[in-house]
Amino acid sequence: MKILFVCLGNICRSPLAEGVMKKMCAERGLDWEIDSAGLIDYHQGELPDERMRRAAKDRGYTLTHRSRPVKESDFSYFDLIIGMDDYNIRSLRQDAPKSCLQKIRIISEFFVNVKGYSTVPDPYNRNMEAFYNTVTLLEDACEGIIKEFSN
Repeated sequence: MKILFVCLGNICRSPLAEGVMKKMCAERGLDWEIDSAGLIDYHQGELPDERMRRAAKDRGYTLTHRSRPVKESDFSYFDLIIGMDDYNIRSLRQDAPKSCLQKIRIISEFFVNVKGYSTVPDPYNRNMEAFYNTVTLLEDACEGIIKEFSN
């Protein structure tokens, strides 16, 4: 299984999802390839936002991914491409070849216990509580992804 997580700049939500999923896969012995990317290249080469790294570290995750934009080849390479919000999904569907549209799904489809969210909101312009909430949401979604695809 090869999964690509996508958000706008690839410095908050998608690198966190990558880190959470990699740790969960390692703990369960799943040999899945996990990566993340952004819709824009503004932060290309940067580590995740310092606040996201701090919230992740407090919950047991180390984020070392360097931001990169989505590439055309990602659409054919990955089995599953997961966007964090409606804008991400619209952009991905606009750029994807028709043969790859079925691979694109929104993260909220995988929520197991989370209620009241249809997306994972971008914490970038918010307080630290929003970053910790992002960790909670993505832990739940990653559990749902594993539940759906590890059988």
